[in-house]
Amino acid sequence: MCWIWPEATEEPDLMQRKPDSRFDGSVGNDTSIPKGGEYPDIVRLAAWLTVAALVIAGLYLGREVLIPLAIAFLISFALGPLVVRLVRIGLPRVLAVIAVMATLGLFVGGLGLLVGSQVQSLSAQLPTYQTTIRSKISDLSEQMKGPGLFDGAMETVDTVKKEVTEAVDEEETDTAPPPERVRIVPPQTAPFEAALEWLGPVLAPLATAGIVLVFVFLALLDRGDLRDRMLQLLGGNLYRSTDALEEASARISKYLLMQLLVNVSYGIPMALGLWVIGVPGWILWGTLAALMRFIPYVGPILAAIFPISLAFAVDPGWEMVIWAIALIVFLELVSNNIVEPLLYGTSTGLSAMSLIAAATFWTALWGPVGLILSTPLTVCLLVIGRNIPYLGFLETLLGSAPALDVPTRVYQRLIADDPDEALDIVNDTIGDGGVAEFYNAHGIDILRRASEDYYGNARAEHRLRIANSMDLVLDDLREEYPAAITPGAVPRVACIGGKWEIDSAACEMLVHALGLSEIAAVKHPAGTVTARYLDELALEDIEIVCLSYFSRDAEASSRTFCRRLRHRWPQLRIVLALWNASDAQLADDRIAAVGADEAVTSVNEAVERIRFLLRPEETIEAQMAETPENDAARVRTLEATGVLDGHNRAKLDTLAVRAANVFRVEMAMISAIDADREVIIGQNTELPGELTGDGTNRITMPRSEAICDHVVASGETLMIEDTEREPRFADHPAVRLWGARFYAGAPLTTADGEVLGALCLLDSSPRKFAKEELELLGSIAADVVSVITGEKAMEPAPAGQDEETSSTIGQRVPE
Repeated sequence: MCWIWPEATEEPDLMQRKPDSRFDGSVGNDTSIPKGGEYPDIVRLAAWLTVAALVIAGLYLGREVLIPLAIAFLISFALGPLVVRLVRIGLPRVLAVIAVMATLGLFVGGLGLLVGSQVQSLSAQLPTYQTTIRSKISDLSEQMKGPGLFDGAMETVDTVKKEVTEAVDEEETDTAPPPERVRIVPPQTAPFEAALEWLGPVLAPLATAGIVLVFVFLALLDRGDLRDRMLQLLGGNLYRSTDALEEASARISKYLLMQLLVNVSYGIPMALGLWVIGVPGWILWGTLAALMRFIPYVGPILAAIFPISLAFAVDPGWEMVIWAIALIVFLELVSNNIVEPLLYGTSTGLSAMSLIAAATFWTALWGPVGLILSTPLTVCLLVIGRNIPYLGFLETLLGSAPALDVPTRVYQRLIADDPDEALDIVNDTIGDGGVAEFYNAHGIDILRRASEDYYGNARAEHRLRIANSMDLVLDDLREEYPAAITPGAVPRVACIGGKWEIDSAACEMLVHALGLSEIAAVKHPAGTVTARYLDELALEDIEIVCLSYFSRDAEASSRTFCRRLRHRWPQLRIVLALWNASDAQLADDRIAAVGADEAVTSVNEAVERIRFLLRPEETIEAQMAETPENDAARVRTLEATGVLDGHNRAKLDTLAVRAANVFRVEMAMISAIDADREVIIGQNTELPGELTGDGTNRITMPRSEAICDHVVASGETLMIEDTEREPRFADHPAVRLWGARFYAGAPLTTADGEVLGALCLLDSSPRKFAKEELELLGSIAADVVSVITGEKAMEPAPAGQDEETSSTIGQRVPE
């Protein structure tokens, strides 16, 4: 495919061509010297480096105080959920903290006694293993004797070394005076000083442990006060600060819980395996293995040395050693490749590289304790970077999420002339969806960036790289994902580039997407609209023409193109693919003035719109939802609640008002789907409708005209970001009735899995909800179901969430 890039005069809305310093001697924007000798970027960088150096110095110099604090807060994160649960059942907070810490102390003490008994037993048995150890060492020595590969070289080195040493000794003997005998007499120490010297190494860890316990008790007891003080320190946006604290608490608590489960799932099989093999002290080694895995990287290695060494000492042969090594290797493989990925998931949100770098950094600052605390401390830095804008670089450096989105990554590979890696990224992305979905979500965006960067940043070399690489990528995708079209089928659709070759590349994507939907289409390259060019199009058998434009002001050229096409082929229906158009440019009157029948802005919309134009009967079928298999039982359950007669109308209206306020939409309604109708049983605003027996108004409409029936059929949340850009619902009766541009509906699902209706949000402007917002909508829908059926709505807050911040809306989230 030959790429024809636009001339500057053809695209007034893009950036104008900048002077090139290579020709006119001017200095570009990137290398210009600021006026007045100021260098704001350098000053800012120097300030950040100074602050970072001061922070690191403070962490290092204050480690004696900061380490106990960090350990205490880490333990409080782990014990906090248990305290919260005890408080929720009615236990005073002081007693709850005492109970949790006492239970932990008893557990640690019992485990210590058990491990101590194992150590005592092993100490008594170790002398009996001396004979086996000597025998094995003797056997190894015998096997190591004999001529080896480097024996001759080592013997030569030893001879030379011996001769040099003798020569030096003779010279010193001749010249040096006879040596004098020197005796060092140690100074006498007082008994008190000797006692302190002996007790110092013992008392220091005990003092640190005591400080940690005091901090843990205070942190658990005054959790609310500590949170308030942290919010005051963070300052700024209270919502953002609250989210930062909750996210840090949730991530660290989950990480510690998962770490405990991973270690226990490793330590118990280790102990049982060593017991089967016959290694003494199997409880001790299993416990040690579980505890040492809290130390990243080196902990498992250190824990494996002891049982392997004991197996070497106990068994006269080598069978026990081999079995012990095999057991440890097997457990490591299972834990690292199955258990940890299954339990950890994305609990920390840190990348593998950042974990290793963090372990190195904190170990250098705080030693072995820093290695243990490296992951939780780095999680805190990640959360701070995610919620504080001017520290956002921390999220980029530490986070596991890709630093660049898919279009940017592919586009960069095209600029770097690396189509193979670009294709790898494309294939990985397609694995999650499909080729057409990739074109819709990412492909057009890649071409859009190439169009916008043409004048601003790209050089001639870059433009050629992008053109060649994009050709290779599209050719490979067509070959790997062939269209589902009968060979020899006559094309009914023609996709034509509007002005430039970049428009033709979009046509190539659209033709491929149409082929995957079993619609035969052909692509024509962009060109000047002359009589000769029109003759080459040969559109006599074509029913629909799709004109592709990336220009933000394509009205003039598209009007001329449409006029020439209609003059030559009056039967054609014309669809404008305006990839960069604004809402004003997509207005029906402006599209009609241009001379087109429809306008689309995405690949999915274009495919659906063209399909409905070719097969009008499918439009009505797409607006009709399938009837669920349990529809009769579902209707009986709905009628038994009495909600259709106005039961609990006031409570349902209150929930609708809450949903409208939470999501800031114009309209929120609760609809119930009967056998043949939709009944609005709750709403946030008064709407005209028939009156029920209790004096409330009831709005009804045929079930076939209800969007909520699609929610009932699928049992899943439905979101339509822009109804005008969704061909299936653009002409839907409910959309016309409510004048909605945005719709989101969550199913009202009972405990038996029956969907009674939907909680739906409508707005006159296009909207888009994030995943978390859709989950929140589902939680409000669960409260609606509880009001309708009389079930209990509120569930305990998840572990790790404090009672003062638990949700008042509900905790159930749809799958």
